[in-house]
Amino acid sequence: MSLVKSLSGRRGVLAALLIVIVALAACTTATPAVSIGAPMTPTTFTDPFAYCAAVGTVDIPDARYTGLKIPDSVALGLNAALNLPEGTPAPPITQNSFWRCMDGKVYACTVGANLPCMDKANTDRTPTDEINQYCQENSNSDFIPMAVTGHNPLYEWSCRDGKPEVGKQLSEVDARGFLMNIWYEIQPGAK
Repeated sequence: MSLVKSLSGRRGVLAALLIVIVALAACTTATPAVSIGAPMTPTTFTDPFAYCAAVGTVDIPDARYTGLKIPDSVALGLNAALNLPEGTPAPPITQNSFWRCMDGKVYACTVGANLPCMDKANTDRTPTDEINQYCQENSNSDFIPMAVTGHNPLYEWSCRDGKPEVGKQLSEVDARGFLMNIWYEIQPGAK
């Protein structure tokens, strides 16, 4: 007996309609894709090394990092990078430091003696109004203090006959524009 003959009449039409509805529902019900064995990447991190490995490069940790402002691993690593005595880092390291990610690695800087951790290097070789004024008032000064130049100049400045002169380069600049001599790559597991 064919399906069409068995579905004749009112009951048959309703049965056919029910079969069509069930078939359509089966085709349109989405089944979530499941990847077996693939670990899920967390959306937030408390470990700075895992965070940097995941995000690559950021100048300031963003909302994806939810751990301590200065994690112990970063403080200990900075302590080691600065060749300070092993053990618990001093408050200047634990309270006055910054860290960031560059190329998937952790880098840290401590403010120390007016170090401009969060300022990118000033690579400009053009004197500011403040530098010009300083040289007018100190016509043959061998150096211009950071109170005048700022704490992030890439070059030394001096005055000769009332005019500013650019001196030697003080540091290299990293790929993100920060002074390389104050930022240290932090190794995981430092003590």
